[in-house]
Amino acid sequence: MLIVFIVLYIIPLWKIFVKAGKPGWASIIPIYNTIVLLEIVGRPIWWIILYLIPCVNIAITIIVCIDLAKSFGKDSAFGIGLAIIPIIFFPILGFGSDQYLGPSVKPQNSSTF
Repeated sequence: MLIVFIVLYIIPLWKIFVKAGKPGWASIIPIYNTIVLLEIVGRPIWWIILYLIPCVNIAITIIVCIDLAKSFGKDSAFGIGLAIIPIIFFPILGFGSDQYLGPSVKPQNSSTF
């Protein structure tokens, strides 16, 4: 079972990190891999706290997956697929020919009200 998990989640996540210019080894470190994922999609690092809140974490996962899909030029439907069926969609993104386009979320200017 562990081998299946490694092959179908960690290795594709490693490939996604490398495509985005991040170290691939970050995919095997719990919590840090989520921080790196938030950096890839352009979300603030403090969102890691939202993953600890029941029910909110489900919504945050869907949002981050949609942002990840958009960061690679895919549409929102692909992002929902990443959230609902990651065992299929993460390998497609990791081993596919899609290129990282940069964070899908642009940082907001903190000086505006």
